[in-house]
Amino acid sequence: MAAPVRDNRDRSRFELDVGSEIAFANYRLTPSAVIITHTETPRALRGRGIASELIKGALDLIRRDGRKVIAGCGFVVDYLERHPEDADLLA
Repeated sequence: MAAPVRDNRDRSRFELDVGSEIAFANYRLTPSAVIITHTETPRALRGRGIASELIKGALDLIRRDGRKVIAGCGFVVDYLERHPEDADLLA
């Protein structure tokens, strides 16, 4: 299974290693929120739930840091609609 999601602050993205591939979600910071602007899963990994695992891990890190999230890409909007348990994170 994949390694834990990490916050690559130098590249402003959350990353999830799956084998030799990296799925990532780019973000921008505001004083109180993280705007996830783009989610990318390598073509070979698509359709396996990797992007959902990535966003779940990213939201866990955002929650841990006491921030809120702004869904700036369609995948994150859809994820949050499917996971109302994370609605408390919405900015």
